[in-house]
Amino acid sequence: EVQLVESGGGLVQAGGSLRLSCAASGYTFDDYAIGWFRQASGQALGQDRDFVAYARSGDITAYSDSVKGRFTISRDDAKKTLYLQMDNLKPEDTAVYYCAASTEPYGLDVWRQYDYWGQGTQVTVSS
Repeated sequence: EVQLVESGGGLVQAGGSLRLSCAASGYTFDDYAIGWFRQASGQALGQDRDFVAYARSGDITAYSDSVKGRFTISRDDAKKTLYLQMDNLKPEDTAVYYCAASTEPYGLDVWRQYDYWGQGTQVTVSS
């Protein structure tokens, strides 16, 4: 059974940094792309989760325009863990952050392409 567990969220002041972790188990790590998505508290259930970044085999990564240059995705294959380093955080980054796994080769910036999800971790950035 595929399981994803996020950690590393918290409260930080604007301009600060956090590193989120996504620990994966139950599958071959390289077989899935891992994406990060977020959902702000004002978004209704069922609304699209906002794409943040993804990493897939071949060291392919992608970022949303809103986080490009501030967030960095990396992976530790030995630990089967994906990280999201978030620097220069802004209040608008406040959201619940989810990691997700997908076997799809394309469309990885769309949350519906993902099959498995973690429980989420709260990130709050104060101004």
